[in-house]
Amino acid sequence: MLRHLPLPTDPNILNGFEHGEDAAVYRLTNELALVQSVDYITPVVDDPYTFGAVAAANALSDLYAMGARPALALNLIGYPVKSLPLGTLNEILRGGADKVLEAGAGLIGGHSIDDHEPKYGLAVTGLVHPDRVVRNSGAQPGDRLVLTKPLGLGIITTGIDRGLVDEAAIKQVVTVMTTLNAGAAEAMLAVGVHAATDVTGFGLLGHLHEMLAGGGVGAQVDLGAVPALDEVWNLAAANCIPDGSRNNFRYLGSFVTWNKAIERSARMVLCDAQTSGGLLLAVSPERTDDLLAALQEQATPAAAVIGEIVAEDPAGRITVTGH
Repeated sequence: MLRHLPLPTDPNILNGFEHGEDAAVYRLTNELALVQSVDYITPVVDDPYTFGAVAAANALSDLYAMGARPALALNLIGYPVKSLPLGTLNEILRGGADKVLEAGAGLIGGHSIDDHEPKYGLAVTGLVHPDRVVRNSGAQPGDRLVLTKPLGLGIITTGIDRGLVDEAAIKQVVTVMTTLNAGAAEAMLAVGVHAATDVTGFGLLGHLHEMLAGGGVGAQVDLGAVPALDEVWNLAAANCIPDGSRNNFRYLGSFVTWNKAIERSARMVLCDAQTSGGLLLAVSPERTDDLLAALQEQATPAAAVIGEIVAEDPAGRITVTGH
């Protein structure tokens, strides 16, 4: 759809939408740029406070992926005021506000509409030095791919909705989704990476494809190295797959070469639509150990090397190995 829109011509707009970057960047001065994004979601958990916190963490993630420090946020709310109590809305907003406060940003108003189902998210603004913007299109052959959060968030939240998930799994998925990507962003800025993106609705392979296409490269991913939540493999095998993940799998069909031994359920995990997923980083081989050590210091124990960047023609192709 966006390809039909005119590209911006203002030289202070440092990225357009042609490479699917995570946020817009506008240079204010030679030493300061504004980073802006917006995201909102429907409920992925039953508890309203937790839903608000997850939605806020999900929206803020775009800023972290670009290397920006969150500064301001505005609420975006759709809510059925005639069928749900306002107390529930208050809890959603409280969850979002607490997560914005944790990020060190200010929540200043917003906008709401009467809608048939709850929707919540944020318009977010961050700050970064123009020379320190991290884009999704700079990956180079030989770079290692590092993922900072486990996969399976979409599949497990679908399992919650279907009553297939126990309290331990719910607690685990909530912990992952409400964890800000602030620590992962600090680590990548301290060590230096060639490219970064956050893993959300297009799934791991969907966002990786964007990274590769923008950089004119390809990638190999080792299924056995990809971290995933405990319950996800059984749920995927039981066909507990959200529609968004199925759509991702279909879309990626012409871009991904799978080892024939990989079962369809495992393929779905790599295409699973995430909410508030981790960062996907492309880092040079000589800096990979330093990055992993920095991520450990920032309390991201699930961080793992899952593959590497390769020269590929055509660009954007992904080969998945393992079984």
